[in-house]
Amino acid sequence: MAKSKAAQQATKRYQDKAYDSVHLLLPKGTKDRIKATGETVNGFINRAVEDRLEAMNIPVDQTKDE
Repeated sequence: MAKSKAAQQATKRYQDKAYDSVHLLLPKGTKDRIKATGETVNGFINRAVEDRLEAMNIPVDQTKDE
């Protein structure tokens, strides 16, 4: 069943408020390599970014909840 226009707009407002969006280009075959780990591409990238930021001792942004 398709979402109503109002539901789509509400979802977009929430996503704009709660998430940062990044367009990512990877070399051909990278997506298949990530999927072969059993993880989703989005989950893999999120974990990789979080792991790297923690390794660099970059604190979590405290303004997220505002």
